[in-house]
Amino acid sequence: MDGCSSNFSQDLLVKSFKRSFHGFVVKLTDNEAQKIASQAGVVSIFRDESYQLQTTRSWDFIGFPQNVERLALERDIIIGMLDTGIWPESESFNDVGLGPPPARWKGICQSSSNFTCNNAGQPPPAGEFASPRDSKGHGTHTASTVAGGLAPGASLDGFGNGTARGGVPSARITVYKICLPEPIGCLASSILAAFDDAIADGVDIISLSAGASSATDYFQDPIAIGAFHAMKNGILTSNAGGNAGPDRGTMGNVSPWSLSVAASTIDRRFVTQVQLGNNISYQGVSINMFDLNGTMFPLVYAGYVPNTSLNFTGLESRLCLNNSLDPRLVKGKIVLCAKGDREVPFQAGAVGSVMPGFQDVADLFPIPASQLPVQDIGQVLTYINRNSNATATIRRSTEAKDKLASMIAVFSSRGPNTITPDILKPDIAAPGVDILAAWSPVSPITELPADLRFSAYNIISGTSMACPHATGAAAYVKSFHPTWSPSAIKSSLMTTSSPMSSEATPDAELAYGAGQLNPVKAVNPGLIYDAEPIDYVKFLCGQGYSTRVLRLVTGDRSACSQAINQTVFELNYPSFALPVSGSSRNVSRAYKRVVTNVGAANSSYKAIVSAPPGLKIHVTPGLLSFNSLGEKKLFTLSIEGAMAGNISSASLTWDDGEHRVRSPIAVFSAVF
Repeated sequence: MDGCSSNFSQDLLVKSFKRSFHGFVVKLTDNEAQKIASQAGVVSIFRDESYQLQTTRSWDFIGFPQNVERLALERDIIIGMLDTGIWPESESFNDVGLGPPPARWKGICQSSSNFTCNNAGQPPPAGEFASPRDSKGHGTHTASTVAGGLAPGASLDGFGNGTARGGVPSARITVYKICLPEPIGCLASSILAAFDDAIADGVDIISLSAGASSATDYFQDPIAIGAFHAMKNGILTSNAGGNAGPDRGTMGNVSPWSLSVAASTIDRRFVTQVQLGNNISYQGVSINMFDLNGTMFPLVYAGYVPNTSLNFTGLESRLCLNNSLDPRLVKGKIVLCAKGDREVPFQAGAVGSVMPGFQDVADLFPIPASQLPVQDIGQVLTYINRNSNATATIRRSTEAKDKLASMIAVFSSRGPNTITPDILKPDIAAPGVDILAAWSPVSPITELPADLRFSAYNIISGTSMACPHATGAAAYVKSFHPTWSPSAIKSSLMTTSSPMSSEATPDAELAYGAGQLNPVKAVNPGLIYDAEPIDYVKFLCGQGYSTRVLRLVTGDRSACSQAINQTVFELNYPSFALPVSGSSRNVSRAYKRVVTNVGAANSSYKAIVSAPPGLKIHVTPGLLSFNSLGEKKLFTLSIEGAMAGNISSASLTWDDGEHRVRSPIAVFSAVF
């Protein structure tokens, strides 16, 4: 690869990767790219496309309080954050008493006023910091969620008031800026460069809250490629699953060697009342910081105020499309939208807006606003149609208890894994709704340029927020078990997670994987499903990759001959997935797994199977007895019967009386 890159002139060569793996970014025509792709030594070639960011109470909610047992080794855990940067002066990153970084750290620590830029050859746009300093806020938010220190009195204008903290507050954060403001975004080249540097610098865990809108072939996906090299170097990559839910098959990060995280709700929600002129009130959700003091304003339906000067009709303006509202008819009024962008009524001069929205996520708006259930939107429209002088006011939001938590957020991407359906994705769920964390003080809280409200802390939602919770939990486990492999850490998180309800979430394991993150239990899982790099090589051989490609990727003498008689069903994964295609709903499949004893030296685990009617699940042997730590035992799990509905949920739990090592089993329709 080095020889290949040297054939290009310096004005064409944008960036090369040499520290942890080999590759380069170069300006090519389509024909030139095809020629390069056919050369020996080239694993894959793909466009430098942009990837999207998958955008206090949460740690306590999952049973992980600040006073949980912690080891001194937590101070030596280094977490690589691949994001929009960081605002180092935030109180969440106060490092008083932390001491110097670990001696094994190979990177360079920069002071906050002397950052070094690494933009993979892409110059920053006007107004952007040519350094890891965060102008967007997203990276500051995720970094403080993982490892932010105690910040008493943190809130967003009083909302979420309390002590903000990260999961591992004494761990080290190293920041790699991979994302710039639109239209550049998070380029594939920047992602690969960050992986290259993070691996060489010696991080322990990588956290990446960005991804594509859909899954792609593993070696066409820069995140999967980078995470593979990280795994080879003993580093677990924690990924945001994606924000394309609730449709199935929308998971963006699906490689089996990384941890894919779904977003769940916590037991706090922000509700906003809309009161009409007839004294009837409707409750919606939003984070409305404005106080109209009960003043009534004219209420209009967006479909009745189209911007005809730009040829918009009522059918279009009702959706509050960009520039579709007539400012002369909207200014000083509250607008009811049938759908729409939160910025459009604001741009048209409205004093407030009401629109439909899912009730599990509270958004920020640049004006007073509330998102109501769809049925209530119809009631408000009926009121407008019956009253020529309709009025309304929007109350300041209040905090309420969410008795239904924890549930998977409607936006959280769902499986199945469209690249390898036999690998269950997502892996796990973590809090990702209405999360309070540190923010860049130069970024508006809504991230809308016209919004002039700024804050040191912000409340936002997304699998981007769930990912750092899983990262923090992985770092916590690493502090107790520094020699564990990425697969062992991943297994401990999955098999100790709290089961979630398939009744509350119809997509079941395709939405939440193994269940809700439980960091305290994860440090003592009892048994682990471990896997080494060669196991993933065998998996890739089974996916049709050649020995030549594998050797170019792994950099060793791996060969697909080692994978003879191996199938994807034998990858030592902590979950079981069985996709069903075609008209027949009958299933028959056998899986082999190996568990390693990390609990008590002398212990016996009994297999406990939970399965719905119609499915018969057998485990052989049904009892595993261990005589030493590190001892391994092989078992076989077989599934027979017929699937009911679009998904049948089951589980296998190994129980020794102290540990419950639970693996989800999902039998589902591959057609969606």
